[in-house]
Amino acid sequence: MNSVNIEANVDIVYLTFKTMPEPSIQRDSAPWRTFVSLSFAVALGAMLTGIAYLPADLWIKGYLVMGTLFLTGSTLTLAKTLRDEHEAQKLLNKLSEAETTRILQQHQRETV
Repeated sequence: MNSVNIEANVDIVYLTFKTMPEPSIQRDSAPWRTFVSLSFAVALGAMLTGIAYLPADLWIKGYLVMGTLFLTGSTLTLAKTLRDEHEAQKLLNKLSEAETTRILQQHQRETV
């Protein structure tokens, strides 16, 4: 390979990255985050208030409160795990796409 081909390849790679669109990060709006937070607080508060006023023995109320808190914690953990898995899959797809693009460009150079 001579220096002209190497410079051309560098230019192609530079132009490819220069013309790629900037990655956009999808963010939720402030009103949506407020709505979600308030909904969570109201639901948890209503559940705990319902348990507090339930005509039952204290050990039954304690069992229901523990179950509610455990279920809430498990739900938050599950949501975080699914989000992390989705983000990791997006990264793997991006890396795979970059590798495919590199292979296709290499193949085009070899056939020319």
